[in-house]
Amino acid sequence: MKHIKVSILLAVLAVIFIAGSCKKKNDSGPTQTAPTDLTVTAVPSTNGSGTVAFTATAVNAVSYDYEFGNGAILTVASGATNYQYTLVGNNTYTVTVTAKSSSGLTVKKSIQVTVNVAASAPGLIWSEEFNTDGAPNAAKWGYDLGGGGWGNNELQYYTSRPENAVVLNGFLKITAIKEAYSGSAYTSARLLSKDKFSFKYGKIEVRAKLPAGGGTWPAIWMLGNNISTTPWPACGEIDIMEHVGNQLNKIYATLHHPGHSGGNGDGSFIMIPDATTAFHNYIFEWSATSLKFYVDTQLFYTFANNASLPFNQNFFVILNMAMGGNFGGAIDPAFTNASMEIDYVRVYQ
Repeated sequence: MKHIKVSILLAVLAVIFIAGSCKKKNDSGPTQTAPTDLTVTAVPSTNGSGTVAFTATAVNAVSYDYEFGNGAILTVASGATNYQYTLVGNNTYTVTVTAKSSSGLTVKKSIQVTVNVAASAPGLIWSEEFNTDGAPNAAKWGYDLGGGGWGNNELQYYTSRPENAVVLNGFLKITAIKEAYSGSAYTSARLLSKDKFSFKYGKIEVRAKLPAGGGTWPAIWMLGNNISTTPWPACGEIDIMEHVGNQLNKIYATLHHPGHSGGNGDGSFIMIPDATTAFHNYIFEWSATSLKFYVDTQLFYTFANNASLPFNQNFFVILNMAMGGNFGGAIDPAFTNASMEIDYVRVYQ
């Protein structure tokens, strides 16, 4: 009988030991996973400015540390950033990117990039990098507000609400939303630098990813500073980028001026494969003799300027997203919301 009791006691102790061992093993917490599949790409500018567009992606990464090969270091959450080198000439840099997971585990990758900085590279005179979360910088941007079609039978009501325009994680997001608001069926935002910044001649570069969805109509454009006294189209309009969701990946550049306004504007277009899924640089170069439009490094429209045209005065910048209208067309009934994301706006002279 005594032997039986001892055996039972030993069996109970064994069960307790095994259970305790299993519990201890399970208490170690969730498995920590390092980032994987890190890829890094670099697209240097071809205009001698020294600017390079970098993109890094990795599975399980929440941030990316860039070492640009010249002592400069930058951390970005999205993995996409632009950096401007300043050393004149053709120089090759080893750029190292460290992807970090939420638990702090890392993986690194290095690439080489050759950058050209011209001795006469255009100087940056104004920029908006959208690096401060919250409302867009009131020192640089105002708003056009209201509905009524905006001369194109558009269906949105422009607001200054954060739901429609906000800076978040290094990007300006202009969002159109399907909602009843002050008699309109959609809301959105239209930001402009009027009375805050304007310029004459030079280059403007805007890096953006465009919204998808039938009826969306994002635009990056400019109007003549004298519009208050010289009504459109005599003031001139420069459409650097327009895209309509019903014509996916077709990028328009258009000039409006007397005799060439509305559907009779001067312009052209270019097809790109991923306007709504990737960031691209939308660039306008402007002088007394020509107006040139690019997507990234590809020139796709040139217009001859002269003194008789309104394109020889200061213009201000506009960023907006319309819905429907004469150009935007039919809105997809399934549309709920979509955003144009802008990484930066830079002006050079």
